[in-house]
Amino acid sequence: MTSAVLDKVSGDVHAPASEAVFNALPHPVIAVADDNAIVSANAAAESFFQTSLSVLQRYAITDLVPHDSPLIDLLAQARERAASVSEYRVAIGTPRTGGERLVDIYVAPIAEENDTTVVMIHERTIAEQFDRQFTHRAAARSVTGLASMLAHEIKNPLSGIRGAAQLLESTVEEGDRALARLIREETDRIVKLVDRMEVFSDQRPVERDPVNIHVVLDRVKHIASAGFAKHIRFVEEYDPSLPPVLGNRDQLVQVFLNLVKNAAESIGPNATDGEIVLSTAFRPGVRLSVPGNSEKVSLPLEFCVRDNGPGVAEDFLPHLFDPFVTTKMSGSGLGLALVAKIVGDHGGVIECQSQPRRTVFRVLMPMYLTHRDPNARASDVKSDED
Repeated sequence: MTSAVLDKVSGDVHAPASEAVFNALPHPVIAVADDNAIVSANAAAESFFQTSLSVLQRYAITDLVPHDSPLIDLLAQARERAASVSEYRVAIGTPRTGGERLVDIYVAPIAEENDTTVVMIHERTIAEQFDRQFTHRAAARSVTGLASMLAHEIKNPLSGIRGAAQLLESTVEEGDRALARLIREETDRIVKLVDRMEVFSDQRPVERDPVNIHVVLDRVKHIASAGFAKHIRFVEEYDPSLPPVLGNRDQLVQVFLNLVKNAAESIGPNATDGEIVLSTAFRPGVRLSVPGNSEKVSLPLEFCVRDNGPGVAEDFLPHLFDPFVTTKMSGSGLGLALVAKIVGDHGGVIECQSQPRRTVFRVLMPMYLTHRDPNARASDVKSDED
């Protein structure tokens, strides 16, 4: 970024200080020339567009977003009015990163630099994940009550029905034996469903220890490759320096095994180019105030499961983690609800972004801090959104 533009943006006459302040901003900020060439960008913008400043400066803003993007219209309005403009909850397409991202956009011309306009992007996704996560947890609590009722009011009668059917199967004629067997098998299926729902009624605190997430993901990959995903290629994009996650190893295996199984089923058994990408990263996280917790929550660890299946229907996405919601003919709709519950019990959040051939389940989790040292790596996560 040029010192002149930095000085105009920050109002600081000292270029090094200007650059430090500019890069400390938690939201992506870019300076755009009249011909839409990118003049400057801060560190958050590099992260947003997943490329370095030197590479960004080779592009125009129209190379990074579609030509019909609302961002282009806002740039034109700001230049025409010579005044700042903004728009909220804009779905901005980023071909470089893939998919739509929900953002607020602020655009303002630099008063003393007629040919330069500043754009600030405020991504809403992370904050809204928490709102959605609270909804998922409320839904899980509803299932908890239902599970407790089913366990007491249904399992006992089912046991009697199964016993009677088993007795009939051994005494009736051959022609009726199939009907008795059907009663027994369907009773077993209902009992299994109730057993799965009882998991939601477990309110005991989760026993958590420092866990190497890469060991968990390698275990999941091994299980999947030996069974339901043996026809799918796995790609690992791991951050080897990632600190441990504070979690329960067995439950984390269950979470990612469910997500990988979901991805494999989306790809289908007959795909010849099926691919599942497992990735981990340390992200500049968000510290949010969570109801019931006096401290702000920091979730700097990001774990993703990405597949190149057909994607999730847009109208289905908001309800993806709700109990009994499924697109599978024989599915119970409890798999992803259970995933959301386990992630929530760990103090994390989960979201899904989907488009054809790119569906990403993203899990954000707290890291393990030995002594809760305020100067530990999590202290790098300083962006607060309330």
